[in-house]
Amino acid sequence: MKLAATTTDHLTVHTAPIADPGDLIARLPGPGALAFVHRGQGVIGWGEAARIAVPGGRDRFTAAAARLAELFAGADVHDPLRLPGTGPVAFGTFGFTPDSPGNALIVPRHVLGRRDGAAWVTTIGADPAPLGLVRPPADPGPLTWSDGALGAAGWQDAVAAAVARIRAGGLGKVVLARDLYAEAAAPIDDRVLLRRLADRFPGCYTFACDGLVGATPELLVRRSGGTVESLVLAGTSARGTDDADDAARAAALRASAKDLHEHAYAADMVRASLAPLCDELVAPDEPEILALPNVMHLASPIRGRLRSERSVLDVVGALHPTPAVGGTPTAAALDLIAELEGMERGRYAAPVGWIDGRGDGEWGIALRCAEVGGRRARLFAGCGIVGDSVPAEELAEADNKFRAMRYALEG
Repeated sequence: MKLAATTTDHLTVHTAPIADPGDLIARLPGPGALAFVHRGQGVIGWGEAARIAVPGGRDRFTAAAARLAELFAGADVHDPLRLPGTGPVAFGTFGFTPDSPGNALIVPRHVLGRRDGAAWVTTIGADPAPLGLVRPPADPGPLTWSDGALGAAGWQDAVAAAVARIRAGGLGKVVLARDLYAEAAAPIDDRVLLRRLADRFPGCYTFACDGLVGATPELLVRRSGGTVESLVLAGTSARGTDDADDAARAAALRASAKDLHEHAYAADMVRASLAPLCDELVAPDEPEILALPNVMHLASPIRGRLRSERSVLDVVGALHPTPAVGGTPTAAALDLIAELEGMERGRYAAPVGWIDGRGDGEWGIALRCAEVGGRRARLFAGCGIVGDSVPAEELAEADNKFRAMRYALEG
């Protein structure tokens, strides 16, 4: 594994408590943001003290955790708070499959965080953190849209093929994704996207790392000391036009055999993956409804107590890919995705988040996201396909899921 350090292999890290910094996203001084924020709490970062480029492979999560632990073990750390997110922190993204591109851990030179009433700033090296904007955020201007690998008709054909394969036996569910491209008049500033996403979707985990920006509703895992938490989402409905319509749609979602079936696959797999790692595991008997501004999901929060010392990346490796983003059985679903999607997912539907020097951290699944570079953005949306899925309805669901990032780009 290669470590590309942009300062030195020996890091000097200072964390200090500060007064409430206000809006975290507003404090990002320039483009190239690092962020993981939920309802105003979380961590942001900028600058690059070190980067761990992680090769592909099935052991990429544990290998990345081991190399990062080696880097942090050699650091000179001054951290009087010792909270999750204080001391040295790395933001990271991974590819969806072992061979997908995009695996990286980035240790920022500056981190600003807020959690449970505490706020802090962490600096690596001697340079003080900027106190104001280095470059104000700029709107990307008018956009030109184009299809990705499959247009609407081609993607519906892929869904129909998946339904036929499921009905023939061999797998119970597969998640098929689409991509969509936007070309802007000016370079796309990730802070503009973060601002709009955080304001519009405060219940989601708004993230940015190495050009991947989004607002995911799905928490893959949070580790705080010996406690781990996960939020499983599978089964989706569009929001209603008013409160009564919303209530009717939520009731229909709770009663939908198709959506409950899809959700059970994902929740059962997460429970099964966490059970060997945990002494205690608590999960609801029935899913809840998570309502977002554009869609609602069936949701199962799961909480456990780790049996032994494991970093958050060790748990990420045990969970990814869940049936919520791949399907079940996993191997058969991944083979069908490769056959039908016609594209490389890259980092879409893969883990994105942060880890600190104690192994604590938060990792979401990169949904409702886009890969951004220069004036170009590649958006993604996916749907869980089961035996009674209807291609036109799945296309409408994917279009609903695209709306989050379209809003972020268009305003």
